[in-house]
Amino acid sequence: MKTLDKIPTSKLERTGSLLKAGAKVGVNYLKYYGNKITKEEGEARKILHHDNAEDIYDSLKELKGSALKVAQMLSMEKNILPLEYVEKFSLSQFSVPPLSAALVKKTFRKYFGRNPEEIYDYFSPESINAASIGQVHQASLGDKVLAVKIQYPGIRESISSDLKMVKPMAIKMFNIKKEGSETYFKEVEDKLYEETDYNLELNSSMAFADECSHLPNISFPNYYPELSCEKIITMDWMQGIHFSDFTKKHHHDQALNLVGQTLWDFYMYQMHVLKKVHADPHPGNFLVAEDNKLLVIDFGCIKEVPLDFYIPYFELAKKENLDNPEIFLEKLHVLEILREEDSAQEKEFFSKLFYELLELFTRPFNREHFDFSDENFFREIAELGQRYAKLNDIKGMNTNRGSKHFIYINRTFFGLYNMMHDLGSKHIEINNYKKFIKD
Repeated sequence: MKTLDKIPTSKLERTGSLLKAGAKVGVNYLKYYGNKITKEEGEARKILHHDNAEDIYDSLKELKGSALKVAQMLSMEKNILPLEYVEKFSLSQFSVPPLSAALVKKTFRKYFGRNPEEIYDYFSPESINAASIGQVHQASLGDKVLAVKIQYPGIRESISSDLKMVKPMAIKMFNIKKEGSETYFKEVEDKLYEETDYNLELNSSMAFADECSHLPNISFPNYYPELSCEKIITMDWMQGIHFSDFTKKHHHDQALNLVGQTLWDFYMYQMHVLKKVHADPHPGNFLVAEDNKLLVIDFGCIKEVPLDFYIPYFELAKKENLDNPEIFLEKLHVLEILREEDSAQEKEFFSKLFYELLELFTRPFNREHFDFSDENFFREIAELGQRYAKLNDIKGMNTNRGSKHFIYINRTFFGLYNMMHDLGSKHIEINNYKKFIKD
């Protein structure tokens, strides 16, 4: 794979890269209108989606950072984007052009005053994995095999300008009203700043590994603060295959249920016991070992779950509360889904919308066991989203709904559901995590 000797860091350079992608998208639409003359509409649109996804992704992967992180987040939104975008953007999870060896050495000299070969007994000149914010090299020191994660230069400094560039796209794609959206974009910006603080990630990683080490069938690397800094993290090398590769192979139901139950328990324990979650559940952050043990290799995005959000959020997950109009409406106001200034039409529309969403989305929590291989369940989710996206009634309404905490909590659950579905786990015990609560 081609390596990068330089990443565009100035606002002018990064804007220029996106403008070039925009020009290519314009050409693709001209081709689309031509293809409609000689091809079926479905085939012509598929070609358009393929070409647009490729051109947009090619631009984002050169920029890396926040712009590429958006692609990574969108790759998990299988019910929103056409398949061509999901497939292309999913590469951002662990397969993008890496930094050149010269640029890696420059980073080490800046923060440690030495080249990596002078710090480790062995350091691979080529990266093993490269994603949106950093890339990973294999190294060794004594009898330890290590993974060394290096952040791309200029990523943290470009977060604010990157978000300003992608904000118009997000507003259009997710039907966000510009007025009043600052709180939501600020939440995303704050989380991206946290993800580029490797000192914070190091401390979070060690804390999570310690707090969850007693959970069965899951393992975490050891971390080495003396070999880490604000742009570099050194940890144990974990031997396993990428989660997405694991799901593509044939496995017995017993293995799929074991990995699925482990993943589910890990998230439920975080959510209900720790009140903070690994809010980036995509396949690139997990490996599966030969013995079907789940390996967690990245804690860059952590979301604290405040009690004043957690309590009403999970009260609405109970079917008896959903079906009680008085309690239901009260919780919608507490969670900022409904507002005092809403018109009667808005109250009726969003009450109905969120009842349908919550009834469907919280279905697993109202069962002792759940089958995440159930295609009908995921088809219902996709159809509901598409049905409301096409409604004319929503035009002119204030669609900025809900507490800012919904952004990363919903992202966590959507990502988790998608990973559980990819596994095809059929018999998951929903409250199994309670067995592991410490006295």
